[in-house]
Amino acid sequence: MMNMKKRIALGVASAIAMAAAPAFAGTDIFFNPLTQSSAVATPNHINELTQPWTAPAGVSQVQLTSMKEIEAAIGQSVVRVPGLGTGASMWDMVAFDPSGKFIFIPHETQFGAGLSRYDIENDTTTVLFRGDSNGATGNWSNDFGAFDPAVYTPNNTVIVAEEWAGQGRMIEVVNPFAAPADIQIRELQSIANVAHEGIKFSADNKTMYYVDEYNSGSIYKFVMKKAGDYAGKGQTFVLKVDAFAGDVVGNYNAAANLNQPRTGLATWVPLTDADGNKLTSVDPFDNATLGGRPAADEVGGTPYGRPEDLEISKLANRKPVLYFAATSEQSVYSIEELGNGKAQVRLFASETATPKNLGMPATTGVVNSPDNLAQDALGNIYIIEDAPNGDVIGGDIWFARDTDNDGVAESLDHFLSIQVDGAEATGMIFNPAKPTQFVVSVQHPDSTGIANSQGDALWLFDLKDVVAPICEKSKRHTFFNPVRTCSHDYDFNFVKALERAGDKYGHKR
Repeated sequence: MMNMKKRIALGVASAIAMAAAPAFAGTDIFFNPLTQSSAVATPNHINELTQPWTAPAGVSQVQLTSMKEIEAAIGQSVVRVPGLGTGASMWDMVAFDPSGKFIFIPHETQFGAGLSRYDIENDTTTVLFRGDSNGATGNWSNDFGAFDPAVYTPNNTVIVAEEWAGQGRMIEVVNPFAAPADIQIRELQSIANVAHEGIKFSADNKTMYYVDEYNSGSIYKFVMKKAGDYAGKGQTFVLKVDAFAGDVVGNYNAAANLNQPRTGLATWVPLTDADGNKLTSVDPFDNATLGGRPAADEVGGTPYGRPEDLEISKLANRKPVLYFAATSEQSVYSIEELGNGKAQVRLFASETATPKNLGMPATTGVVNSPDNLAQDALGNIYIIEDAPNGDVIGGDIWFARDTDNDGVAESLDHFLSIQVDGAEATGMIFNPAKPTQFVVSVQHPDSTGIANSQGDALWLFDLKDVVAPICEKSKRHTFFNPVRTCSHDYDFNFVKALERAGDKYGHKR
C-alpha cells in the first residue's frame, strides 16, 4: 500500500521522446552551492536512514525503497548474493521507464547479477532475472557478473551489461514489464565485449555509444544498418585522437602516454565492416577475452583513464555531443560529432582545469573520481563521484555549468554530498515524466553487511522548491560587493524552464 512519502506525481511519455536529445545543453546555476563535502557518519546513523545527503536549500529528498524494506516484505524480492558482504546487492545505474512509474535496478554483484523492477505506485520490488552464481567457479553459461548500467531503450526494452566481472556481455530484456516467469533476455552479440558501463543512443536510434571501463579504455560506437536493431548487422568503430602517438596498449598514464594529447580532432576507426564482419585479427566479439579491447588497440583506439558513464546532447551549434567521465583522470570529456567519421574531443571539466562555484562562495570540495553522469531536460550535465567508499569525506555530485553550450564547462558547482559510510552515489537519473525529480542510488554502504540494517537504497529528489541564488544584473561580484552578476539578460526561472523543456520533449507532469 502506498504511503504519503510515495505519493509522487506520475505521467506518460513516449520512449522516442525520452531518447531524444535536448535542443542544446546548459543553463546558469540555479541553486546556492555547497561550500564543503559532508563528513561520513557511522553505519545506520540517523542521517543514513532519513537524510543521507547534504543538499542546497529547497531541494527535497525522500527514500523510495531499500534492501531492508524489500526483504522485510512478503511478496517482494531483491538480489542478495550470500558471502559477499557489502557487495551482496550493489544497486547501480538505474533506469526510469518513460511513464516514470517504474525504475529498473541493476545489481553489480561479482556473480549472480540480475535486474530488479521497482513499481513506484505500489512501492514493490521484483527480481526479473538473475544468474545462477556458478560464475564463482568460472561457469558463466547461466550466470552474469557486475551489471553496471541499466538503460531503457527507445525500443521499450531494457539493456544491462557486465563491467568488471562476467564476460563483457550486453544483455537485452525484451519484455521488461512481464512477470518474472515470462521475462525474455538475449545477448547482443553485435556489441563488442568490453568492461561496459555507459550506454547511450543517438536521437534517431541508429547509433549506440558505449565505453570500455578500464585504465586503457576506449570509446566505441555501433552504427546499425537498421535503426533500433541492436542485435542485427552494423558497423563498430573506436575513437582515435589523430595526434595521439603513445602506447595504445598501455594505461592512460603510462610513461609513453604522459605527454600525449587525448583531445583535439579525432577519427572513428572501424573495427568491422558494415555487416559486422571483423576487420581486425582479434575478434571484438569474443566473450572469453573481452575482445573489444585488443581489437581497439590493434587499430590505435585512444586510451583513457577508466571511461565510465555517457550522456548525449547537442551543442549551441546544433551538432551532437557525447560526454563521458574518465574516473582515473578526475575529468569529463566532450566529443562533438562533426560527421564523415570525424569528431572533436574537448576537456569538458576536471579537478585541475575547471573553477568551482564560480562567482559564488567557494567550496573546499574536491572532484574525486567522477563516475556517473546525468542530464536534466534542459541539457545540463551533472557529475557523480565514485566515492567516498572508505573515505571520511563524502562523495559529491557537481553541476557542470556550460552556459555558452560549447562543450567546455565554465564552472563545477557543488550540488550534493553523501554522508553514508562505505557508500557511493550512483545512477542519478531524472524522471522523464516529471522533470524536476531525479533519483540516486546509495550503493554498497557498510550497513549492507550488518544484519537487519538498511543496506542499498534508492532516494528521490525534487527541485521544484529550490532556493535560487542571489543574482543582480547591474552589479559586479567583488570582495566588497558579493552579489554575483547574472549571465543572462533576463530573469531566469530554472524550475519553470525545466518543466517547459520536459513538456517540449514529450514529458507530461
